[in-house]
Amino acid sequence: MESDAFEKVLNAEDFSTGGGSAAALAGAMAAALTAMVARLSLKKDFGLPQSDYHEIILEAEKLSSQLLAGSVRDLEAFAMIKAAYAQPKGTAEEKEKRSLMIEKGFKAAAGIPAENAGYSKQVLKLANLLNGRSNPAAVSDLEVARDLARTALKGCLINIEINLPSLKDQEAVQRLENRISELRSTLSDIF
Repeated sequence: MESDAFEKVLNAEDFSTGGGSAAALAGAMAAALTAMVARLSLKKDFGLPQSDYHEIILEAEKLSSQLLAGSVRDLEAFAMIKAAYAQPKGTAEEKEKRSLMIEKGFKAAAGIPAENAGYSKQVLKLANLLNGRSNPAAVSDLEVARDLARTALKGCLINIEINLPSLKDQEAVQRLENRISELRSTLSDIF
């Protein structure tokens, strides 16, 4: 299913996925590159203990898997919204059911990018740990990883924000706005 999300993002004629999935995929690629750079830095003295490189590899690989799965979950959230809007609305009961389904879909469409933003932030931190302390032959790979992680984080934040006006649950909106503020406030520290 993950490769399906990647193919959908690359297909400009497929409207079933979008920026949220693309941002998560960028984060997954950033994490994979970060793990690769750490792996290429093993067995030499580039400034970090060998145990740190091993920890970075394990964490980055885990984050890559989480973000890859997050891209699929983002795609599924959009499908929930689309299915909800297709529900009948002829009776009061149908309207209520449809409205609840729409709310559930938008909560997912905002909540999933919030999770992916947290993962992307972690990827960026790992990549930054390697900056200046990794194999110099992989400096371009690390810079690409850092750029992809920044793009992933920004893309996730944008996708949270775009879905907030559609939510009726103001407590959920407030929690998500707080999460956005938290991630944005630490964003400058990570760069």
